[in-house]
Amino acid sequence: MQHRIVVLGAGYTGAIAAGRLAKRLHREDVTITLVNAEPDFVERVRMHQLATGQDLKPRPFSEMFAGTGVHLRLAKITGVDVDRKTVTLTDVDSIAPESGALAYDTLIYALGSGWNAQGVPGTTEHAYEIAGRPGALRLRERLARLGGGQTVIVVGGGLTGVEAATELAEARPDLDVALAAAGGLGDWLSPKGRDHLRKVLGKLGITVYEHAQVTAVEADHVTTADGTIIPAAVTVWTTGFAVHPIAEATALEVTGTGQIVVDGTMRSVSHPDVYAIGDAAMVMGPGNKPLRMSCASGTPTAWQAADAIAARLTGGKLPNAPIRYFNQCISLGRKEGLIQYVTADDRAVKAVLTGRVAAVYKELVCKGAAWGVANPMLGLPTRRRRVTGRRATTGSAVKEPA
Repeated sequence: MQHRIVVLGAGYTGAIAAGRLAKRLHREDVTITLVNAEPDFVERVRMHQLATGQDLKPRPFSEMFAGTGVHLRLAKITGVDVDRKTVTLTDVDSIAPESGALAYDTLIYALGSGWNAQGVPGTTEHAYEIAGRPGALRLRERLARLGGGQTVIVVGGGLTGVEAATELAEARPDLDVALAAAGGLGDWLSPKGRDHLRKVLGKLGITVYEHAQVTAVEADHVTTADGTIIPAAVTVWTTGFAVHPIAEATALEVTGTGQIVVDGTMRSVSHPDVYAIGDAAMVMGPGNKPLRMSCASGTPTAWQAADAIAARLTGGKLPNAPIRYFNQCISLGRKEGLIQYVTADDRAVKAVLTGRVAAVYKELVCKGAAWGVANPMLGLPTRRRRVTGRRATTGSAVKEPA
């Protein structure tokens, strides 16, 4: 019988893993089901653009996976039973949604992450987020109703916060845009990178509050740890990400933050039939440091998991490619950018690329990421390999390659 592979989540990592497996394995031997609540691919790295009124290119999965053998199941995932090897779903592609269980032999958990309110009072009630399309569209609608001269404060001085603030200031020069950072502005960048960031924010008229830890959010202002009140008609919250809570409710071994603990092939250390990729996984990188939640980290974990699954099913050689960083790509509106080159373990070095060239570079990276989702066979041989000792759906063991 065919080996059943189920992929949960069709973001960058889930979609790449599903497509890569489809190119590696024979359809006669496996079924690949990709479960997602939405019928099209969401370019998460562009949510700040969507929020400021820009329209993004539609990327329907029906076109992306046409002819690949990947079956798309439009459903919300409500639970995972890793002992019974089933996923509980509620279909969303019908007038009367139905619930049911989907069985698997191998599961790829790629549910990613959402915004993290950090437990700050008032955040969930009053703040807006751009960690996903629903949040970005909600903010977009609110900004469209916002009159000139009003203040929008972006809380969070990381990559997401910087990109959101600069995009907003460029798109809406009639607004007073502010950025509140818990530390120093761009304190993870090189001196040259920090200088350029400060220069661009100054040109855009963005007010920066450094070392300003926001401790409360109200409808018309935020309060910092030292008691400072900063007026704001709209608060955009970008202080990091939190993983989807489903994994923590299973028998999988997870970290204190709910990420699934995996080995070097992205395989769960507690349940060998489960692989976790992207933000959902606790992956150790160079220097034995956890990879940060990002597209840059997630894509190679998808490659690693797909290649490891294919190797174990076909008796091939397990992948042993190191996951490392090369640069951090930051858009500063549509006309400016900053490329900070980094060490393998993500520490800034002196070299940077700035200005219009950096903006074009970042745009190419974003387009390349979306292209990689739609073309997962990049770098793969066109010949599919056959599954050895074809695994039955009862979950009998597959011989590990030597």
